[in-house]
Amino acid sequence: MPAPLLPVYIVVPQWVRTSTAGGAFSTMPDSTSLPPASDPEDVIPAPAATSSSELQEPELGFRPLPPPPPQHFPTLRSEDSRVALTNDGLEINDELFGWRELEGVDVQPVRWLLGVLLGGFVLCGFMLGYLQFWLHSMPAALGMGAGALLLVWGVRGTNRWRLHRPGREPRHFAFSGPARSWQQLASEANLRIRQRHNEAAAAAAYWLHEAAQPPFPAPDAPTVY
Repeated sequence: MPAPLLPVYIVVPQWVRTSTAGGAFSTMPDSTSLPPASDPEDVIPAPAATSSSELQEPELGFRPLPPPPPQHFPTLRSEDSRVALTNDGLEINDELFGWRELEGVDVQPVRWLLGVLLGGFVLCGFMLGYLQFWLHSMPAALGMGAGALLLVWGVRGTNRWRLHRPGREPRHFAFSGPARSWQQLASEANLRIRQRHNEAAAAAAYWLHEAAQPPFPAPDAPTVY
């Protein structure tokens, strides 16, 4: 198979006039040293330079919504008005604790062991003395009545409120009365504490995200002609 022939480019010689007196003419340099002329139609135009802002795709991400306004709570009071749940905080014995200041509230019924023991011993002692004919009816009745009152007082006990505050010692309060009503107030107080903490966390997350966003570019100065 014959070898393929190399392309041959023919360049038309150009004559220039020299500065010699004889009027001789000289030719251009050898055509083999010149690159072949390219067809203007075969030239591929270079792509236009694009700015970095055009190449950068718009950033897509999570953008939190503005936090809603704080929830308004109605005022609730205990039967003896010593405990009040307001919109601003928990008020106990005219002392106000803010909802964000508290971490939690719990109520625990406490029995007075000393009253239970005294009431039981007094009641049993007077009853035993009456049955053994050591006491008459009137002193035995009075003694058994006093023992029964001590026993009831010790069994009833009190309701101990414990307020948990972050980084500080818990506060203790004692209130008499049925334990169910105090426990309902304590559960409502815990709901309000959690709600206020959730609102504060949502507001902090929103403003931190807004602070991390780049600032808006300054407008260009107007051109004066």
